[in-house]
Amino acid sequence: MGLYPEIEPYDSGMLDVGDGHRVHWETCGNPDGKPAVVVHGGPGSGCTPGWRRYFDPEAYRIVLFDQRGCGRSTPRADDPAADLSTNTTPHLVADIEQLREHLGIERWLVLGASWGSTLGLAYAETHPERVSEMVLFSVVMTTRREVEWVTRAMGRVFPEEWERFRNGVPEADRDGDLAAAYSRLLHDPDPEVRDKAARDWCAWEDTHVATARDHRPDPRYEDPVFRMVFARLVTHYWSNAAWLEDGALLKGAERLAGIPGVLIHGRLDISGPPDIPWQLARVWPDATLVLVDDAGHGAHPTVNEAVVAATDRFATLPR
Repeated sequence: MGLYPEIEPYDSGMLDVGDGHRVHWETCGNPDGKPAVVVHGGPGSGCTPGWRRYFDPEAYRIVLFDQRGCGRSTPRADDPAADLSTNTTPHLVADIEQLREHLGIERWLVLGASWGSTLGLAYAETHPERVSEMVLFSVVMTTRREVEWVTRAMGRVFPEEWERFRNGVPEADRDGDLAAAYSRLLHDPDPEVRDKAARDWCAWEDTHVATARDHRPDPRYEDPVFRMVFARLVTHYWSNAAWLEDGALLKGAERLAGIPGVLIHGRLDISGPPDIPWQLARVWPDATLVLVDDAGHGAHPTVNEAVVAATDRFATLPR
C-alpha cells in the first residue's frame, strides 16, 4: 500500500514553550481518532505536508509540529541574532510533552525519522507512559561515534566530495570536530562566510545519503533560508552529540518495555548504518526490525509502504 491521499489540517496554532520560542503545530485527520505525533528530521527540516500521508485519516488524529528554530516556529535559526543555547534535546523533549498537554492527549503514537528517531526515542524514554506505540525509520541515535562516521569516515565512500567538505573549514580545524568548525563559520559576522558554510554543509548532506540508485538532490537546499536554518541546527546538535550521554538511548531502551515499536531501515543506508537499529532492536524486546533491501536513508517507496503498514496495524490497537 502506498501513502494515503493528501489532506489539510483542521486546526493549527502557535504554542509558547518558553525561552522566547513559539512552536507551530497542526492537527489533521479524525479529531476523534487515535492520537499520533510526527517528529521530523534534521534537526531543522521542519514538518512538511507529506508526513500527514503516513496515516489513515479516518483512524488517526495526526499532530505535526515544527521543532524550535525551524519551519513556521519562531524565532528561526537563520537569524544571526538567534540564541541557540535554549535549543537542545531536553528543550525539544519538554516541548513535545507541553504540546501533548496543550492538546489534551493522554497517550500518542510517535512517528519519527532520521534525527526524528533520536528525538522520538529521547521523548519516549523520558515519558514512556505517554507513548502508545512507536514507528521509526532511518533510525539514528546521534552518538559521537555516529557524528564522526558521517563527518569523517564517510570520506572513504565519497573521497572527492568529502575533501571539498573538509576543505570548507580553516586549515587549523580540518583534523578536529568538523561539525563544530562549521558551526563556528555559520555564526561568523560576515554573511558571505555564513552563506558559503551553509552551501558546503548542505552539499555534503546531499552526498552522504546518495547511496540508492534513484537518489535525487534535495531541492530544499536551493532555498537560502532553509539552507541556513538546517545547517545551523544540524551543526549545533551534532557538535554537542545531541546533549546525550554516550550510548544513553541504547541504555535507556529498557524504559520502552511494553511499548510496541517498528524500526524500518534501508540496507543501503551507509550514512546511518543498519547496525544502529539492529542494536536497538536487540535491547527493545517489543520492537520489530524491518530492513528494506533497496532503500538508503530517508523516505523511499518501499520504506513508505513499511511505515504505512505499521501505522495501519497500530490503528487497531487500544489507545
